[in-house]
Formats: sequence, structure tokens, C-alpha cells
Amino acid sequence: MQVQTYLFFDGRCEEALEFYRGALGAEVMMLMRFKDAPPEPAESSEAGKSDGSCMPPAGSENKVMHASFRIGDTTVLASDGHCQGKPSFQGFSLSLNVSSEADANRLFAALAEGGQVQMPLAKTFYSPRFGMVADRFGVSWMIYMAP
Repeated sequence: MQVQTYLFFDGRCEEALEFYRGALGAEVMMLMRFKDAPPEPAESSEAGKSDGSCMPPAGSENKVMHASFRIGDTTVLASDGHCQGKPSFQGFSLSLNVSSEADANRLFAALAEGGQVQMPLAKTFYSPRFGMVADRFGVSWMIYMAP
């Protein structure tokens, strides 16, 4: 079994992917837009009838339906979701485990650009470098360097 992170950017997924490419060296492995999905059948059975609630608003055909990207050895999944413009990332953080203070400093600064520092990057009793930041999309990150 494997657990993967799936982030819904609610209309800003492509912008987030570009940001993570520059900030973290992320590599986009796959990207599918809503317009690439097969059309829904004209008639649906009553039991499986779709009300269209999973489809984005009209005009969002070029938004990201599904993407996967790699940061280091980790694959993260992403989407624009319902494209309502209200992304909400609460109750979790993504943790970047780095091998050097230079990497910690560089990645923290990149993620903090346009974001909000929650705990400044500093030496702690459990790590030579640890800090917490919410990036410009509201995704919380913890930067951790093992002692």
C-alpha cells in the first residue's frame, strides 16, 4: 500500500506547478486538462445519473483535471478541482527533509517568496535547520535537516 498526497489548487494548479518547478526543482510527470476527458454520455441511467457536480465551471476547459509531479523521490498529485478560486490547505504540512543547511536555506527562501513564514528557519534542539512556511498557495511546508 502507498499513501500519496493529492493537492487541489481550485483554479491555480498550473501556476503552482510552475512555482514548484522553480522553487523545488519539481518535474511534471503528467498533466491532463478537463478538455481532454471523454464527453459524458448523453443519457445516463437513473442510478448513475450525473448532475455535473464534478465538472468545473464553464470556461475552465483548460484547467488541470489531473497532474502528477515529482519533488526528489516523491510523487505528488494535483488538480484544479472545482475551480472555485478558494483553495484551502488546512490540517497538514508537507515535510522536506534536506541534507545540508544550504539546501534548507535555499528551499525555505524559495517557498517563503509570496508566502507566509510560520516559524523562521533556525537551529533547534532536534535539528540544525528547521522552519515552517505556507507558500503563496497556502500549502504548509516544514523544512527539516536531520542532525
